[in-house]
Amino acid sequence: MIVAIDIGNSNVVVGVAKGEDWRHIWRLPTVSDREAVLFYSKQLGQYLMDVDITSGMVHNVVISSVVPDITPAWEEIVSALFGRTAIIIGPKVYPHLPLQIDRPDEIGTDLVANALAGHTRIKDDVIVVDFGTALTFTIVDKSGHILGVNIAPGLKTAITALFSKTAQLPEVPLELPSSIVGEGTVHAIQNGVLVGYVGLVRHMLSEIRKELGPQYKAIATGGLSAILHPLQDDFSYIDSALTLNGIRLVGEILSENS
Repeated sequence: MIVAIDIGNSNVVVGVAKGEDWRHIWRLPTVSDREAVLFYSKQLGQYLMDVDITSGMVHNVVISSVVPDITPAWEEIVSALFGRTAIIIGPKVYPHLPLQIDRPDEIGTDLVANALAGHTRIKDDVIVVDFGTALTFTIVDKSGHILGVNIAPGLKTAITALFSKTAQLPEVPLELPSSIVGEGTVHAIQNGVLVGYVGLVRHMLSEIRKELGPQYKAIATGGLSAILHPLQDDFSYIDSALTLNGIRLVGEILSENS
């Protein structure tokens, strides 16, 4: 089994895979205080115990982290729970991957994982759209060259910004209203952000294809990828576990090359 750990700004997602099959996926809040090791060790240890997974059943642990402050905590946790050293995705790993990365120190490891998973799945020109804390568009050609990345605030980030930066606007649930006319404050914000993001995503995909060619297929991932129902037909695939799959693939590739 491979354990893939995706440390993001809002959540830490831990997946346990046997081959390509995700047996278990757990989502934890991202915490970076001094109690992080204790909190994560207790939670993950309990999850593993509940499903009868022991350290001897795990042959690889791979970490992607965009929160450097808590990466050492997770290295410590992996060593304690699994008795092994985790593979940390980063520039030292990239030369072993079937990708060309022009600015290895500038791209997030989650985006590299997305690029690897999207390239492996499509085997053609692809745009990976990740609906996370940030809304990202990772553009990879059929040779595996990461051409670039576009970044916008994520859905929840936009909603939270309105709530935290204004005196009278509430924090609202991420749900599409039935009418485009905002009836009341909650619906007004939901339409403005969610319907607005439908247009943002479609326009971004259109502009990328206008410049690079209409053959670029789009894949959606991220915890919020299922919310924007009008966009479903704009994607060839919607795969909430795409980033985890990319992390898993890194472990498999490195194992084959060792």
